[in-house]
Amino acid sequence: MKVLVTGGAGFIGSAVVRHIINNTANSVVNIDKLTYAGNLNSVASVDTSPRYAFEQADICDAAAITAIFKKHQPDAVMHLAAESHVDRSIEGPAAFIETNIIGTYTLLEVARHYWASLDAARKNKFKFHHISTDEVFGDLHGTNDLFTETTPYAPSSPYSASKASSDHLVRAWQRTYGLPVIVTNCSNNYGPYQFPEKLIPLVILNALEGKPLPIYGKGDQIRDWLYVDDHAHALYQVITEGKVGETYNIGGHNEKQNIDVVHAICELMDELVPMHERGYPLNTKYSSLITHVTDRPGHDLRYAIDASKIERELGWKPAETFETGLRKTVQWYLDNKAWWQAVLDGSYKLERLGQGA
Repeated sequence: MKVLVTGGAGFIGSAVVRHIINNTANSVVNIDKLTYAGNLNSVASVDTSPRYAFEQADICDAAAITAIFKKHQPDAVMHLAAESHVDRSIEGPAAFIETNIIGTYTLLEVARHYWASLDAARKNKFKFHHISTDEVFGDLHGTNDLFTETTPYAPSSPYSASKASSDHLVRAWQRTYGLPVIVTNCSNNYGPYQFPEKLIPLVILNALEGKPLPIYGKGDQIRDWLYVDDHAHALYQVITEGKVGETYNIGGHNEKQNIDVVHAICELMDELVPMHERGYPLNTKYSSLITHVTDRPGHDLRYAIDASKIERELGWKPAETFETGLRKTVQWYLDNKAWWQAVLDGSYKLERLGQGA
């Protein structure tokens, strides 16, 4: 099977690419525009494989995407290309509308015409897997509920609204045109190769530099944390074993308040790279760097996923607990300074975005 992965140089996309090349006999065509969040170093460990190909292209460019489909003749599409950082969507929502909505529409149309041109056997096997987020469901604050596959959509940010729009487009293309689609909605991902404006890598790298560790508001926002390699494995199971027309929620069974996540990182850093070994006074703790900042406008307070359907129907469970996954993540950033230093040498300098000004 040849899988076309959009956004394959991004955080989750690169994990999917590495998983397929390293753990299966299938081939990957990686399409990425290489924006600030796309980094080919994230797939450097597999880019010499004869089963891997890279194409730099914008999913909004119908001619370029059509040519890639014609050249590579994929058997499936895993659509991960997206603008995905909430704070950036507050500062500049236009890019999110363009990529997440117009880009998804363009990709759907190219895929639909390509699928219609296939012979009967290949047409019956083709799948279009759209990877989305739990943020489309809105806020669970004040309840003990979990997001299920039938939870009504109530997006809060420009980012989540654009992803909700793309979800609706994908389902409409199945209902109207018969395109064989599958949708997944995941919880907060973390792990190696994550762009450092997200909470966990931002805290790790700020701590290494002795910078403040910013916490929105009280830090009482609750997220369900999913280790990225567990997510990649789940996505591969969905594209190979999932049922066309179905939606699967993917979560890590790890609800944590943001403040507790930051304290857990600080404790690991105290153990692995104590501050006194880096020139600070004896007994100085990384938690002393925690700083509370003005909360994000419209910030949802709680997300939590019910992942029982994918466990029941496909047999998937996360391999990592939050504790094991976080330790692996912190250690990876300590061991891979060259990767994140190259990122920081670009346009992103660990600044605060998304204040709604």
